Amino acid sequence: MNNQKSTVILLLFTVMLILHSCTKDILDNPLDGTLQQAMDNCSPTGHRSGFIFPNSDDFQNIPQDPNNPITAEKVALGNLLFFETGLALAPAQGIGKGSFSCGSCHVPSAGFMPGRAQGIADGGLGFGDNGENRNKYPSYAADEIDAQGIRPLTQLNVAYVTNTSWNGQFGANGVNENTESLWSDNEETALNFKGFSGNETQNIAGLSLHRMVINKTVLDTLGYTPMYDAAFADYPEEERYSIETTALALSSYTRTLFTNQAPFQKWLKGDNTAMTDQEKRGAMLFFGKAGCNTCHEGPALNSMEFAGLGVQDLFENGGLGTDASDKKNLGRGGFTGKEEDMFQFRVPQLYNLKNSPFYFHGSSHNSIRDVVQYFNLAIPENNRVPESQLSTYFRPLLLSESQVDDITAFISDALYDPNLDRYVPESVLSGNCLPNNDPFSRIDLGCE
Repeated sequence: MNNQKSTVILLLFTVMLILHSCTKDILDNPLDGTLQQAMDNCSPTGHRSGFIFPNSDDFQNIPQDPNNPITAEKVALGNLLFFETGLALAPAQGIGKGSFSCGSCHVPSAGFMPGRAQGIADGGLGFGDNGENRNKYPSYAADEIDAQGIRPLTQLNVAYVTNTSWNGQFGANGVNENTESLWSDNEETALNFKGFSGNETQNIAGLSLHRMVINKTVLDTLGYTPMYDAAFADYPEEERYSIETTALALSSYTRTLFTNQAPFQKWLKGDNTAMTDQEKRGAMLFFGKAGCNTCHEGPALNSMEFAGLGVQDLFENGGLGTDASDKKNLGRGGFTGKEEDMFQFRVPQLYNLKNSPFYFHGSSHNSIRDVVQYFNLAIPENNRVPESQLSTYFRPLLLSESQVDDITAFISDALYDPNLDRYVPESVLSGNCLPNNDPFSRIDLGCE
């Protein structure tokens, strides 16, 4: 009996020793200490916790427009409206009626981006597995299809964007302060006079641009008016069921779309096992030798800076309804008209990039490694962009092939949140298929 007891004690001691050894190995991994120090040095708060996203329901700590405070009621409403094809009531052709939504071009499984090089809303047909098989309706003419001449940006982590679109033209404040003289140039930028931030302003513009119809009759028919009453009780009834309130609800919802389950986020919160050693090496290069964080900063690894990288435009990569004369090809300069802003595009966020294999504003690259290598070699591919317009940070990084692999692993896998389905409703009030409701999409999405 004593021998058995001694054996059990010995086994327990051995297990504890192994566990302690494993834990010690984790805590003593030199990569963690080095990376933690690098993150502290790079953080705007002086500590790596400054890179941690808030929880999606922590409304008090989510960056937001003071003119549109986030509430649970607005988020719930915006969540449904984002995927509601029942608002798509002004298509170019009758066959497109009720067939598209915001989610047609911002596909959750594609990282809230198109699953193809270019997004197609009205005039699109089909879905595939990830939005990759959405193509133009054969009957739609080139000037009827709703496909913009630049790749749509993701809605993920958009709370950290003050002025939206690739040229930053939306939003009354931030980088658009003192640009008021430009706002009257077109109907979209004139919306900046409403005083909202970029997300809200772009959504007001987008609802009309993307052929949605919002009024009390439509919302009554679909069953949304009680949700508007709950979300916008402070609005007079004659203003409550409008494009503006719809845009405010959509903005509240999209501001809660955080990739806070990505391995890097878990590592930042103290789980040293969340990232592989390769991903940690990649992170150290990202925040160190490669200097990626010079532009990709803050929690979303983005910024409100504009940079010229000399990449191709969308018309060169199969884009519909666009060509060399498209004003969108000019980036920030297309909005300001300033020579120094020509071909300068906003620095985007970097989470969940591997969901959709199209990169840069013109979808000119198809793998994250290609993108990293493009920065590493710093050889521009667009001969229409003068050398004088290239970013001073766009220079050879002198990374080895293994270092390119390490940075690729960090961006591709450590910044990947695998559970974006949590942001998608099971259904919308119209009962339509989501995010598309055309006949081919209904089959692809299993709605038939």
